[in-house]
Amino acid sequence: MENFPIIDLSKLNGDERSATMEMINDACENWGFFELVNHGISHELLDTVQRLTKEHYGKCMDQRFKQMVASKGLEAVQSEVNDLDWESTFFLRHLPVSNMAEIPDLEDDYRSRTVCTYTKAFDDFVVNKHVYSIWLHVLFNRKAMKEFAVELEKVAEQLLELLCENLGLEEGYLKKVFYGSKGPTFGTKVSNYPPCPKPDLIKGLRAHTDAGGIILLFQDDEVSGLQLLKDDQWVDVPPMKHSIVINLGDQLEVITNGKYKSVLHRVIAQTEGNRMSIASFYNPGSDAVIYPAPALVEKEAVNSQVYPKFVFEDYMKLYAGLKFQAKEPRFEAMKNMETIVNLGPIATV
Repeated sequence: MENFPIIDLSKLNGDERSATMEMINDACENWGFFELVNHGISHELLDTVQRLTKEHYGKCMDQRFKQMVASKGLEAVQSEVNDLDWESTFFLRHLPVSNMAEIPDLEDDYRSRTVCTYTKAFDDFVVNKHVYSIWLHVLFNRKAMKEFAVELEKVAEQLLELLCENLGLEEGYLKKVFYGSKGPTFGTKVSNYPPCPKPDLIKGLRAHTDAGGIILLFQDDEVSGLQLLKDDQWVDVPPMKHSIVINLGDQLEVITNGKYKSVLHRVIAQTEGNRMSIASFYNPGSDAVIYPAPALVEKEAVNSQVYPKFVFEDYMKLYAGLKFQAKEPRFEAMKNMETIVNLGPIATV
C-alpha cells in the first residue's frame, strides 16, 4: 500500500509548490487524511501544550478515569464492548465565542495550589479560596491555549484556501460557506487513552467519520493508535513529533460534491502508554447553509448532485445520535428534511 501522505507546507513557497499542491489534492481525494510538517506552529509551543496536557491528565483526570473503569467493571469484560470508548476527554470552545474568559487566571497564585476537584459535569471545575484547580495551571493556562488556538485557526484557514485553489473554486469560497451569520465554530477536544488491559474488546474510540469541516490533530508522538480505513484495510496514522494530522469532515464531502470524502477512522487502545490527542475542529457556523458548490456540480455534470442542502446545526443534531453509524443515512435524512424546509443562499462575510 502507498505511504501515508506527509505534506511539507514550507515547500509551498518555492519551486515545489505545484508538486506540493498535487500531493494535498491526492491526499484529499484518496485518503481524507494527511500529516503536516513545517506548518508554522512553533515547536516550543507544541512541546509546552504536550507537557501541560500530560501533566493535567496525571494530576486531575487519571484517578477519575480509573473510578469510571471500576464502576463499569471494564477491566473484567469478557465480550466486545460496543457502547463506550476507552477514552478520557473534555472540550474547549474558541469560536464564535470563546469560553476562555470564563476561566480565572490563577497563574500568579499557583504556588498555593493543592488539589483539583470536579462536579458531575466533566467541564465544570470547582475553584474556591482554598482549592486552586490544577486544570487552570496546565493545558488550560489561558495564555498557552489562546496562542495554540490562534495558530491552529491560521493553519485551518490556510488549508481552506489551498483546497479552494485545488478545487478550482473562487478565492475565499470555503471560508464564506463556513461563515454563517456569526463566523465559523471552532473548538478543541482533549483526549487521553490510558493503557487498556483488553484492547481486543474495547476500542479507544469507535470507528466514525467527523461531522464538521476540517480537523487538526496534535497527537502523541510516542504512543500510536489512530487508524483510518482505506481500501477496506485499517491503516495506521504514524505518530510524528511536532506534526499536525489533518482530516476532512462530512461538510467538506458535501461542499465538494463527493470529490473529497470524509473517512472512517478509529483509535485502538494500547496495553502500554497513555496516548495524548488534541483534536481541533474548524467547522461551519451553526446557521451556515451547506450544499455542493455549484461550480463542482457543473464540472461533474455526468453525475447528478447527490448531496443535500441543510443548515449545519441541523446536521449536528442528527449526528449526535448517529455518530458511530454510516454517514450515508445521515445525508439521506438531511435530503428528506430539505424537501420540507426552504433554505436560503449561502451566507457570506
